[in-house]
Amino acid sequence: MPERTLFDFSSVSIAGRRADFAARRGSVFLIVNTASACGFTPQFKGLEKLWDDYRDRGLVVVGFPCNQFGAQDPGSNDEIASFCEMNYGVSFPMMSKVDVNGTSADPLWAWLKSSAPGVLGSETVKWNFTKFLVGRDGKVIRRYAPNEEPDALRRDIEVALASR
Repeated sequence: MPERTLFDFSSVSIAGRRADFAARRGSVFLIVNTASACGFTPQFKGLEKLWDDYRDRGLVVVGFPCNQFGAQDPGSNDEIASFCEMNYGVSFPMMSKVDVNGTSADPLWAWLKSSAPGVLGSETVKWNFTKFLVGRDGKVIRRYAPNEEPDALRRDIEVALASR
């Protein structure tokens, strides 16, 4: 059986539309679990800057709201979308709220975690704003801790965008 890639998955956008990752085959993805009331929430600004700077070269930033950490994103998808746009000018794709851990974890997140385990091999997402960089081939390149600022990912993004 062939190894799974990002292009084997789909999600639902924050507006309720099907989002098929295979439609963006050949792109580099930065996938992030987000929250509206977290100490790391200002990272939305840096994520939007990465999207602005690199989308024409093939980077797709994708946010997945999650309420599993400190109940820091309790709002509806509409409320979350409005908050992100009004407070941080978010225009990159946002998906519907998901669970990233536990038995109800979204299948995409289960795959991301198993493809790039965290510290000491743990597959659990520890907090909001954990980031996964996925290459043009649909395979996970690297996992980043919540406290790693989006700007610090630029070198890895550049390398991923340069690979064909």
